Amino acid sequence: MNGEHKITSGHRARTALVYLRQSTLVQVREHTESTMRQYALADTAVALGWAPGDVEVIDRDLGLSGTSAAHRQGFRDLMSRVCLGEVGAVLGLEISRLARSNADLARLAEMARLTGTLLIDSDGVYDLSDFNDWLVLGLKSTMSQAELHIMAGRLQAAKRAAAERGELRAPLPVGLVYDDDGMVVIDPDAEVRAAVADVFACFAAAGSAYGVVAAFAGRKFPQRAYGGAWAGQLRWGPLTHHRVLQVLKNPAYAGAYVHGRHVTRKRVDADGNVRTVTAEVPRAQWKVLIKDHHPGYVTWDEYLAAEARLSANWTASGARPAREGSALCQGIIYCGSCGGPMAANYQGGDRACYECHSRRDGKKAPGCRGIATAALDDAVARVLLDALTPEQVALALAAADEVAGQHQRASRAAELAVERARYEADRAERAFGQVEPENRLVARTLEARWEARLAALAEAEQALESARAALPPLPGRDSLAAIAADLPTLWHAPTTTPRDRKRLLRTLIADVTLMPEPDRAKARIGIRWHAGTADQLIIARPRPSGIPAATPSPAAELIRRLGPSTGNDDLAAILSQHGYRTGAGRPFDVKAVQWVRRVYGIPVPPAVAAGEISVADAARQLGCSPGVVYYWIETGQLEARRGTGNRLCIPWTLATEDECRARIAASGHLNPAARRTRPRKTPRWPAEQPRMSAPSGII
Repeated sequence: MNGEHKITSGHRARTALVYLRQSTLVQVREHTESTMRQYALADTAVALGWAPGDVEVIDRDLGLSGTSAAHRQGFRDLMSRVCLGEVGAVLGLEISRLARSNADLARLAEMARLTGTLLIDSDGVYDLSDFNDWLVLGLKSTMSQAELHIMAGRLQAAKRAAAERGELRAPLPVGLVYDDDGMVVIDPDAEVRAAVADVFACFAAAGSAYGVVAAFAGRKFPQRAYGGAWAGQLRWGPLTHHRVLQVLKNPAYAGAYVHGRHVTRKRVDADGNVRTVTAEVPRAQWKVLIKDHHPGYVTWDEYLAAEARLSANWTASGARPAREGSALCQGIIYCGSCGGPMAANYQGGDRACYECHSRRDGKKAPGCRGIATAALDDAVARVLLDALTPEQVALALAAADEVAGQHQRASRAAELAVERARYEADRAERAFGQVEPENRLVARTLEARWEARLAALAEAEQALESARAALPPLPGRDSLAAIAADLPTLWHAPTTTPRDRKRLLRTLIADVTLMPEPDRAKARIGIRWHAGTADQLIIARPRPSGIPAATPSPAAELIRRLGPSTGNDDLAAILSQHGYRTGAGRPFDVKAVQWVRRVYGIPVPPAVAAGEISVADAARQLGCSPGVVYYWIETGQLEARRGTGNRLCIPWTLATEDECRARIAASGHLNPAARRTRPRKTPRWPAEQPRMSAPSGII
């Protein structure tokens, strides 16, 4: 072997490592000769003077690419042992087996130079302390990495050429399969077809991916397994939000063949490790797009409409889609004082109010207000329906024609650009076809010019497609007229959901603003239409709940006039005879009369007549508690009657007062002086019977 003299007894005293690697498992399975040659390097090490027990084989990296050492545990083990100085030589079939990356191989070479480790391949022995060996190894490392780039470029070019013909096979989403001829067809399984078709139907009805998930609650969705033990088999599981987005965003369901939807990029994480991530590429940068390549579940226009609706539902980008809830202007209403959005705060059921976000953030302005959703939504709905008069409908149809014309003019320029690019490409193709094949100098120039024209044509077609996709689809005049004529009926129909009303509202109204208004009993509303015009209206704020309506003036005047001399029962009867009702529309009763007295401060008639006093007054004059007076009345010792308000009225004279005072003076309970202080005349125990103690044990 070339350079065998560089091997010393010191190298042979250490371990010889044989490193094996092949890039893929297919190579390991099919290219067995390469594997056998690498294992035979152990015999080569023995022939070079190493003892069989000092030769170790590292084959953990079979089937792994050498582009990076991050995922190769065998290479990392080799590096660690070289750094420890345990290795005398590292053997590989060729330098590219060790590493395809200059950085990895440079680190290995540096550690081998510092520890005196030899690198051996089929070309010879390399001592990295020798400058010439270090230079040759560096050149071979660079050539190895360049070879990897060249091979990858060839493979990618072949894949791109096959993809441009629509012949590059790739895993198909569930619902699409390859037939015996290699053509893409719809899955013959009826259950799978129905599940995929229902996803698009539910999205068209619900308008959101979460709506599709709710519609599939309790229902399984199919998924095709790729790789592993379940490769090719159909698995059923719950439908998730991420899975719905995958189905709706996959152009294969629209019958389109696409190559280059995703790209892999490398990035360095926080730990310093190089990670490979997959990123989605915008549609304008797809390398290959062939429409109507195979049967699909939806058309291309429906696919673009679904994509636009998903973008409109993305609230993180500032979109305000129609959501659940009865608040009609939710998402498009703003505060006119601070300029911030207003949120619908639901208070149970359909009751809600619009509140400024600044109140939650602690940035409330002095003019920030809230309002009940019912009051504002009803006013906005009336303005919307009143705006659809025959004259307004005619203006709307004329505006639709103008917008359609603008759309046509905007796409016409892109169409002319495509036509010019196609002409230039055809012209370059004809020039290339007329050149003699032997004239390679001219042929190469014309071929390059033709490829440039084809690239310009592809860019022009992509620009035309982007221009058409950016313009929202417009309904026809007949559909606009039908909707405008029947909109009030459609709006008030019980089958129309709040979300449908929100969508109808957003077709004409851009946003609503609750503007500052000095009068707190009023609310000023600004409406901005999509046409660019704006309107203002002032409405009365609804009265807060719990505050009753004002009593009609005739009833209040009658209570004010008769109240000081008439009881509540009599007043309620008089008001009922006149047919008066409360502000809430109910007949007057005692409670209603009492409430009117309290609100207007109308005094009640005196509770006692002349010559009568109340229980409290009697107790105060007699110097006793009211309970004593109540006891006399209940036992019939004192006369009393029920007066206004069910109060007790006592006829009071001097004789009645003297009688009550005499009763108090004779009562030992009320007058302590009247209690007995001398012994009783009759002894408690008879004199002839001596007092005896209680028997023992009895207390």
